Amino acid sequence: MPTRRRVAAGLLAAPALLLMGARARAQGMIEDPGPLRLDISPEAIDASLTLPPDTDGSFQIPERFRARVVQVAPGLRPNDIHIVADSFHLYFILPGDAAIRYGVAVGQEGLGWRGQATIARKVEWPSWRPTDEMIARNPARYERYRNGMPGGPDNPLGARALYFFQGERDTAIRVHGTTEPASIGHRASNGCFRMYNSHVIDLYRRVPLGASAYAY
Repeated sequence: MPTRRRVAAGLLAAPALLLMGARARAQGMIEDPGPLRLDISPEAIDASLTLPPDTDGSFQIPERFRARVVQVAPGLRPNDIHIVADSFHLYFILPGDAAIRYGVAVGQEGLGWRGQATIARKVEWPSWRPTDEMIARNPARYERYRNGMPGGPDNPLGARALYFFQGERDTAIRVHGTTEPASIGHRASNGCFRMYNSHVIDLYRRVPLGASAYAY
């Protein structure tokens, strides 16, 4: 396991500070120190956890987006998830300053979502309906689905979905599977966070309802 001496200098530890730093950089308030990271070592930790395979169906997952256990900064609450858009990684926090790191796709330019939410709903093989905004932006692609699409292997939400709420309000943001595994690692969605189906199935069984989600 990496030692504390290998902790990157200046790493922001608590979620509130991480979010503050990300916002400050976006607003030009402080000098940009480079991409935000939660993991503090490039090396994976050996852990007695069963992780999803390095394939998603017949798709071979690139090395940097394979599910790995990594060391993270102290002070993060177990069972929460943290998403760092610039590195296309989602972290599920474990006890002992560790996390499972997965690859994600994030929102297209101008459609990315940042903030804090609560995981208030979880669904296996979810149904899907494009938002009115999606239909307005691209009617040729989405108008046909105005009345929704049942869950299943051809549904763009994939095998599982975690729903982001702020209070009683559904934000319309999800962490979900995908029918396009090659999109992971890209700005490809309408705002949601896509995962490989094998990864989102693994995450789904770990994240409890009521967990917090942070996106930077």
